[in-house]
Amino acid sequence: MVFNLVIEFLRLLCYSFIFFAVIWWIAKELDNWSIVDAFWAYFFSILCIQYLITHPFRWNDSTTILILLVLIWSFRLGTHLAKRIFKDIRHEDGRYVKMRQQWADALYSKMFQFYMMQGLVLTFLCTPFISSILYSEKSLLPIHWVGIVVSLVGLVGEFVADRQLKNFKLNSAKGEVCDTGLWAWSRHPNYFCEWLVWVGFALLSYNNDFYAIPGIICAVFMYYLLTRVTGVSLTEKHLGDSKGSSYKIYQSAVPAFWPKKPRRKIRA
Repeated sequence: MVFNLVIEFLRLLCYSFIFFAVIWWIAKELDNWSIVDAFWAYFFSILCIQYLITHPFRWNDSTTILILLVLIWSFRLGTHLAKRIFKDIRHEDGRYVKMRQQWADALYSKMFQFYMMQGLVLTFLCTPFISSILYSEKSLLPIHWVGIVVSLVGLVGEFVADRQLKNFKLNSAKGEVCDTGLWAWSRHPNYFCEWLVWVGFALLSYNNDFYAIPGIICAVFMYYLLTRVTGVSLTEKHLGDSKGSSYKIYQSAVPAFWPKKPRRKIRA
């Protein structure tokens, strides 16, 4: 049981390293390291399509539904990021600009290591999907239905949050803070909904061999990434520097991650 999971993990890890090595070369040629974000999301879509082609399609199969939801999630996220990145390929995300500055003495080699790390993280996050594919339940259990609902709520929430933020930017002055809609409940509703999606994936990956243990571990890991590494922490610092006092007022009124009903007027 564990042996088969390890073998599949190592096989997928090799594919991931090859994939991200190619993306590293493309990014180097384009002179924009931001593109890895979009391709990181799209890689899940590639895996999902491969599974759907090679396995029989059954609506009552928890694995099939899990893979379909992962495909929807990854394609939406990848497309959302790709539109932002390739809209102006000369503009690079602030995180990667800082990496350029920090790694100026050995940019290519250190960025290659960073890309390989993305492949390792991605492969690790695939473990619940691998366990579900190897040991799929033959019918949908109540825990799977809960997983479907949680994932769909997260997917819809992400879409709504991104749409609200986009509309706010189009209709507001520079420097203003989006504090309406879902953004009045949480300073990062997109990240919270992203985490909800992974909680749903964990529940959907349940089987009688691994239960939902790989999925739960990945959901906890994703929570750590979103709140402590690449999500909330970096965004908060960037917005605090760019928005100034407006963002401090927003921070004092709205929780960073966990949604809470607004109790008072946010704007000064």
